[in-house]
Amino acid sequence: MTKRIGVIGTPGKWSTEALADAIESRTGYRQVIDMANTVLDFEAGTLICDGVDLCQMDGLVLKKIAEDYSPDALDRLEMLRMAEAAGARIFSPAVNVLRLMDRLACTMTLRIADIPMPATTITEDVTAARTALNRYGSAVLKPLFSTKARGMVLLDHDAPDAAAQISAFKVANPVMYIQQKAELSGEDLGMVFLNGAYLCTYARVSQSGSWNTTIHSGGKYAPFTPSPELIELGRKAQAPFGLTFTTVDIALTPNGPIVFEVSAFGGYSGAQKGCGIDAAALVADHVVKEVSQ
Repeated sequence: MTKRIGVIGTPGKWSTEALADAIESRTGYRQVIDMANTVLDFEAGTLICDGVDLCQMDGLVLKKIAEDYSPDALDRLEMLRMAEAAGARIFSPAVNVLRLMDRLACTMTLRIADIPMPATTITEDVTAARTALNRYGSAVLKPLFSTKARGMVLLDHDAPDAAAQISAFKVANPVMYIQQKAELSGEDLGMVFLNGAYLCTYARVSQSGSWNTTIHSGGKYAPFTPSPELIELGRKAQAPFGLTFTTVDIALTPNGPIVFEVSAFGGYSGAQKGCGIDAAALVADHVVKEVSQ
């Protein structure tokens, strides 16, 4: 029997379509799901998108829940719990991804697991924020919901407008996430895991002198061979989240490796361009095997 496995993502985007192609080639079924078009009916017990009830699917692969991280994206994940309750397998499970969308929730889980991270302060008080900045010297103010460094502010403690920048940041981010700026030497790493198993590591190398190395800011992918100890750190960081496919963001600093975050959906492009690995094919093989058991 053909397994009906849908891909939740952004129609037309490379990674979403590549994953849908890979699943179609293995099952003969293709369905790309945009969560903006779903309708949840509690009385009927249905979650409909483009005429298809996601509750009746064999599996759903989460490639992207929304273009931008926001509290609204959390609500989309909550809606998917209806499909899970009806028996549809979701990769990664909605509740597991919920713990990653909010930067603070991700950081809390990593710190409880004793993962080395940059010094970080969370506060709603601008005076406490300024105190943290003075202590760190340089810090990055990060929105709780963002990807690819969007909305982040790099701030030095001796900037003449530091107090004004903190106040401006608080207007859009009432709960302020203030993290000491790490010395990255112009690159950081993406360590890729499938169902907890290590696949590869790629580097993101700054090309423009930007303080961050994201591809969004002009960084480029490059291959990287990590030590066994570094792989073990990445494995330990992703383990508490129970994800199907993920990337752990790691930086090598003069004081040792640190982890920035664990990705809710993983870097398909980085795996391909930096490691030569077809992540969509590997994820598709894993998902088809799981729903066929």
